[in-house]
Amino acid sequence: MENNTSLQQQLLEAGVHFGHLKKKWNPKMLPYIFAEKKGIHIIDLNKTVEGLQEAAAAMKSIAKSGKKIMFVATKKQAKEIVTEAAKRVNMPFVTERWLGGMLTNFNTVRKSVKKMQSIEKMLSDGSAESLTKKERLTLTRDKEKMEKVLGGIAQLGRAPAALFLVDIGHEHIALAEAKRLGITTFGMVDTNSDPNKVDFSIPSNDDATKSVAIITNYIAAAIAEGLAERQAAKDDDVEDTDNEAEKRAARLQAEAEGEAARGGRGRSNNTNAPGGPGGQPKRRVPGGASRRPGGGGPR
Repeated sequence: MENNTSLQQQLLEAGVHFGHLKKKWNPKMLPYIFAEKKGIHIIDLNKTVEGLQEAAAAMKSIAKSGKKIMFVATKKQAKEIVTEAAKRVNMPFVTERWLGGMLTNFNTVRKSVKKMQSIEKMLSDGSAESLTKKERLTLTRDKEKMEKVLGGIAQLGRAPAALFLVDIGHEHIALAEAKRLGITTFGMVDTNSDPNKVDFSIPSNDDATKSVAIITNYIAAAIAEGLAERQAAKDDDVEDTDNEAEKRAARLQAEAEGEAARGGRGRSNNTNAPGGPGGQPKRRVPGGASRRPGGGGPR
């Protein structure tokens, strides 16, 4: 509980509890509103802590399973914060403009990303040197434009498993695409939004920079934890595999040595060899008698 209290204190200091004007409210946010003060709705921070911890636990689990979570925040005050947080945990992000069909038409978007990467390659490996100065300049500009919009999803090979949205009203196109594809959605929900539109709602002020920062960084820390646990599990598996291989090698070696020892004994104690023990053959002598080599002749 102490942990919750300190988190609540941090949220309070960051102004996470300040909602919108009463006249702008969405009635579905009623369960998350604590009071009204000077015409502004105040969000219940107990509900914020609950929503935040639930969302963080779910995101940690997604990250641990090796899936991707896309961060979406095209609002001016949230861009930089979200970009930094997503880069820190190596997750895809969209902070410039949401291209229609970025999820529902993912294959076409991937083609644009590949085009951007091939231009980048041409400019870096010197193959663009044969072009005129004007053509090179055009290529550079095209790359910069594409980098701005698609840079955050350049490493994304397939649609993400989840979306984290800073303002679900502002990012309504991204939300609609995610819903259509059955992608799990997490969102910062202010008093003017409908919390039922996302799978995991975090009731909070989605306009103040400090509020966006504290929520986004908390989420990023949970994802980092999930990634660390995934890595630790991988390391354990490798260690177990190595140990198994060592044990198997030792077992095979012991078996081989035992086999060799048994084979050696069999050869030295061979009592069935011709001539009895010692394995020396008998020699025939005239007159039908036999004698051992080195023995005396017939008497």
